[in-house]
Amino acid sequence: MPSLKDLRNRIASVKATQKITKAMQMVAAAKLRRAQTAAEAARPFAERMEQVLGNLASSITTSADTPLLLAGTGSDQRHLLIVCTSERGLCGAFNSSIVRLVRERANALMAQGKTVEFFCVGRKGYDQIRRVYPKQIVEFVDLRAVRTLGYDNAHGIADKVIDLFNKGSFDVATVFYSHFKNVVTQIPTAQQVIPAVFEQKAAGEAVPYDYEPEESEILADLLPRNIAVQVFRALLENQASFYGAQMSAMDNATRNAGDMIKKQTLIYNRTRQAQITKELIEIISGAEAL
Repeated sequence: MPSLKDLRNRIASVKATQKITKAMQMVAAAKLRRAQTAAEAARPFAERMEQVLGNLASSITTSADTPLLLAGTGSDQRHLLIVCTSERGLCGAFNSSIVRLVRERANALMAQGKTVEFFCVGRKGYDQIRRVYPKQIVEFVDLRAVRTLGYDNAHGIADKVIDLFNKGSFDVATVFYSHFKNVVTQIPTAQQVIPAVFEQKAAGEAVPYDYEPEESEILADLLPRNIAVQVFRALLENQASFYGAQMSAMDNATRNAGDMIKKQTLIYNRTRQAQITKELIEIISGAEAL
């Protein structure tokens, strides 16, 4: 049975932890608003970019002049999984859910005899992937020093991915991130970026355009840019999802700390009352013995 001093120390420790979790919840809520605005603002541009490229891709026939970023290498033997996670924890199952989706995809591909490698963006995902696939990580990007995510960060990542593709390191690249839906719901998502895959329009929906210069020349310029745009979108979605998950996790931690304080306070009061009753009984017994 813990002493009264131990119980007081335990209650004080939980109260201090509760203050920290409450502060982190408020900070995450403040940052979530900005991150959500940035993620929602990036969606229309990324979606429109895909529509334009889809129209361009549907208007040309595959030939030797078709960019490899669109046509592919003609094989799907080697896969690069670009894993985007957060740099910090205390966000519930946010990072684990993304890595779980990555591991499911990697195991399925390796079961088919495919070669799988990993491009990790974010320390938490890197730490989890390294424990399972330590020799298959080809690149790691640490964004801990970046205070505000910008297009330049995504452009640098896209350049590294394209450089690996040009060197023949992989045939198919897929980006994994968490799509922000709301504070309590973040959806792990996989999006193939190399070779580019676009939604096929139904007959009659496609709008004919005349392009100048030729479609292949425009695609050669826009396809690398599209990879950077999609990576940037993934980073922004991840950031909003991280703050949403952290806000929910810290809110739950604060509530649990409150419940624990109530429980420990009740135990403390009962223990104190029992000790007082015991002392009174000893005093009365001593007085009656005289």
